[in-house]
Amino acid sequence: MKKYFPESKTTEGKASISSFHKFPNESLSEALERFYGLLRKTPTHGFSEPIQLNIFIDGLRLQSKQLLDASAGGKIKLKTPEEAMELIENKVASNHAILRDWTHIPTKRSLLELSSQDALLAQNKLVSKQLETLTKTLSKLPNQFHVNQLSHSVVCRLEVAAYMGEPMSPDAIFP
Repeated sequence: MKKYFPESKTTEGKASISSFHKFPNESLSEALERFYGLLRKTPTHGFSEPIQLNIFIDGLRLQSKQLLDASAGGKIKLKTPEEAMELIENKVASNHAILRDWTHIPTKRSLLELSSQDALLAQNKLVSKQLETLTKTLSKLPNQFHVNQLSHSVVCRLEVAAYMGEPMSPDAIFP
């Protein structure tokens, strides 16, 4: 390995890795991929996985760190390296646009153009309405079941009375 990665290249690569930082408008996914690229570029870096994880997390912007901490249910650095990487990779896989550190750059949007956050809010509202409708429908089921069960019971009593030729009083039909 030293033939292809002389000490000067390793030192340069280690400096790039240890000075890693997430760019302001870079997604978590892009930052992680760029960090992995730095690690691949210098396979002789010698950083253990926990050190790599700390370098990556320390290089994140405050908003991304806070969101990862919230997802971890506390400080992400208190998780095991395996748990922390799994959490980060799950966030990357779900590709939450919220994990971008947006700087305020005025943009001119057309009437039909939505930001990622607007789109997520719209989807959230739609899912909430669907859930509310489903909840209402499900809450009616016990009442419908009770009415069907009651009417079935009345029909059975009337059939038995008719079969036996006995008159039925309303109190016997509706107890």
